Amino acid sequence: MAAPPYDVVNRSEAAALALGNPLSFLHIGRSEIDLPAEVSPYDDRVYQRAKDNLEEFIRQGILVQDREPSLYVYEQTMDGRVQAGVVGCVHVDDYEDDIIKKHEKTRPDKEDDRTRHVLTLNANAEPVFLTYRSQPFISGAVATARTSPPLDDFTTADGVRHRTWRLQETEPLLDAFRRVPAAYVADGHHRCASAWRAGKARREQNPSHTGEEEYNWFLAVLFPSSELQILPYNRVVKDLGGKTPEALLAEFAAIGTLEPTTTPQPSVSGSFGVYLAGTWYRLTLDPASLEDLELPDSLDAELLHKRILAPCLGVGDPRTDHRLDFVGGIRGTDALQARVDLGEAAIAFALVPTTLDQLLAVSDTGQIMPPKTTWFEPKLRSGLFLHTLD
Repeated sequence: MAAPPYDVVNRSEAAALALGNPLSFLHIGRSEIDLPAEVSPYDDRVYQRAKDNLEEFIRQGILVQDREPSLYVYEQTMDGRVQAGVVGCVHVDDYEDDIIKKHEKTRPDKEDDRTRHVLTLNANAEPVFLTYRSQPFISGAVATARTSPPLDDFTTADGVRHRTWRLQETEPLLDAFRRVPAAYVADGHHRCASAWRAGKARREQNPSHTGEEEYNWFLAVLFPSSELQILPYNRVVKDLGGKTPEALLAEFAAIGTLEPTTTPQPSVSGSFGVYLAGTWYRLTLDPASLEDLELPDSLDAELLHKRILAPCLGVGDPRTDHRLDFVGGIRGTDALQARVDLGEAAIAFALVPTTLDQLLAVSDTGQIMPPKTTWFEPKLRSGLFLHTLD
């Protein structure tokens, strides 16, 4: 049943993963795979099919609701590195009041889609991925929970081991989280915004709203920041804006140092891998031009947009310009090269990953990163936990 999150796989990848597996949670998260290929993912039938599939899973006893409020521990092990978080619900008001801090703006079309998904299903189908500065008591409670036999223990095709435990005693942990000053959206800005919008909508529809209703809460997994890893979030552009490769390379050479490379992934901030016309290049900005920059202007995603994508390629708002696409770092630079070689894009850029310290610092000051700046691995598996709104 466990499946990748809805936004990690495209339609064809989701269909392939769910093929022959009627229990895959992709039938709920990406329900367009159960409809003809010509049906838009935003068609009314897609949301209704997701609702029907969810209700069928509940009817068959595939999904079983807890009899009382619970907290869980969710552990993931990838390449020998372990991260363990607490699964529970967070309050929509904490999102609105910036106790749950954001670092990216959302894309309106994706936010609209997930809001409709939540409201149609009357459920948060997937948890959001939050982080917080590590607290010794919480870490100790999570470690103690993991000494007992797990509820789930399985390894996915990507080699990630997933284990879960139900916490026997919740109040001490709840009290500890009450003393955590802030949580930070690590992965799931659209799901957070959509959960908040759905909760607000349900409030407006309820003339007897008291604040105690379940729709005031949404599903999350909270991991300590000390255990997390950020990978690059790379970019591709679908066309060259009417320019020739030669003209673009000349512009790039005027911006910084440009040279062919056999190591596409950069390791130093202010340096980018560029794949164009069958060749990888390393474009390095003048270090002196970066010395006085502060966050978020010093982030590589921001440098790329302001100095290269916008002036050289005419890329507009990265939230809405459909010439620009984003490729998670877990796919590697080979995926970037393949997108260009297959004609799906005209040029690709590999970036240095954002650090967790940068994410926390930007969020603490109320500033915003460019969209798709952080790619966390491993991803949470969908289908293990679900939260209904009543």
